Amino acid sequence: MNIVVLAGGLSTERDVSLVSGRGVYEALKNNGHNVVLIDVFLGYKGEINNIFSLDIDWAKEIAGVAESAPDISKVKSMRADKSNVLFGENVLEICKMSDIVFMALHGDCGENGKIQATFDLFDIKYTGTDYFSSALAMDKSVTKSIFKQHGVVTPEGFTLFKDSERKVPENFPCVVKVCNGGSSIGVYFVDEKKDYDKALDEAFSYEDKVVVEQYVEGKEYTDCVIENEALPVVSIEPVNGRYDYKNKYQAGSTVEICPAKISDELTKRIQDEAKKAYAALGIRTYARMDFIHDEKSDIVYCLEANTLPGMTPTSLIPQEAAAIGKSYGELCEWIIKISLEKYN
Repeated sequence: MNIVVLAGGLSTERDVSLVSGRGVYEALKNNGHNVVLIDVFLGYKGEINNIFSLDIDWAKEIAGVAESAPDISKVKSMRADKSNVLFGENVLEICKMSDIVFMALHGDCGENGKIQATFDLFDIKYTGTDYFSSALAMDKSVTKSIFKQHGVVTPEGFTLFKDSERKVPENFPCVVKVCNGGSSIGVYFVDEKKDYDKALDEAFSYEDKVVVEQYVEGKEYTDCVIENEALPVVSIEPVNGRYDYKNKYQAGSTVEICPAKISDELTKRIQDEAKKAYAALGIRTYARMDFIHDEKSDIVYCLEANTLPGMTPTSLIPQEAAAIGKSYGELCEWIIKISLEKYN
C-alpha cells in the first residue's frame, strides 16, 4: 500500500506527534509498504509525482521528545511563505495519492476533527474515528457534558471563558485544564484558593476556554478500546510528582504496568467504563480512555477520551497491544485494517 504518515503540525504536542510518526513510519516500512512521513504544517517542496518510490529516509531528522513543549512561534517561522494555513506545501496533493493516511497527529492540530472533515471533503481515507466524534472528544467541556448525559462517571466541574466572570470552586484542591489540550500541557493543580487566579491566567494563555474540576486523589489507569473491545488496563505511577508532560515522555519517569495488578472486578469496571465512554462519544475504530480510581470511595472516574493516542516508544496503546500478543507493527496494521473497514 501507499501510505502517508501525517505528523507534526502546530499543536503543543508537536514533538510527541513527530516521534509517534517516526515509529509508525518505520514499522509500516518494515512491513513492506511504500510510506511517506510528512509534517502537516511544513509540507514537502520537492517533486511529488513518484513520491512513494523515492529512496528517502523521511524520519532521519526527527529527534526525541524534549522535557518541555515546543515553541510554536519558532515552528511557524520555518514556513517560507509565512502562512498560518495548517496544510503545508503539497500535503493535500500527496495525501490524495495515498491509499490511506495514518494519523499520527496529537492535540488540537489533528484530534479536533478539522483535518478529518477536510479529508472527507477530498475523499481521502484516514485512520481513526470520524470528524464529529473527534471534535466531541477533543473539547473536555463537551466531553464532560456528554459523559454526564450517558452515565459515565467523571469529576464534577464547570467551564469558564476568558472574558467571563471567574467562578470559584467551593472546595480546594481543584484542577484547571485547557479544554483542547493534551499530554497534560495546560493542566494546573491548584492546592489553595490564593493560587487559583494564577492557574487560570496560565491556562488562558493557551486558549479562551478552560475546565475547572474537582481534584480526585487516587491511582491513574488507562484503557484502549478497539472495535468496541477493551484491551488490558494499564496502571500509571510517576516516580516523582504527577503524571505531567515530562513524566509521560521521558524514559524511566513513570512506572507503567500492563496488565495492571488490580482485581478482576476493578479491571472489568474500568473496561466497562471505557466502552461506555467510547460509545457515548460515538467513536469508531479506536480510542484510549483515562481514569482515576478513588480508593477511599471506590469510585472510578473517567477523565477524557483520546481519539489519536500516542504511538511513541513510551506510549500506552503499544503496551496494551503487546499484552495481547501484538507487536508494534501488528498494531499499526490492525489500526489500518479497522480504519479502512469504516469506509465499506
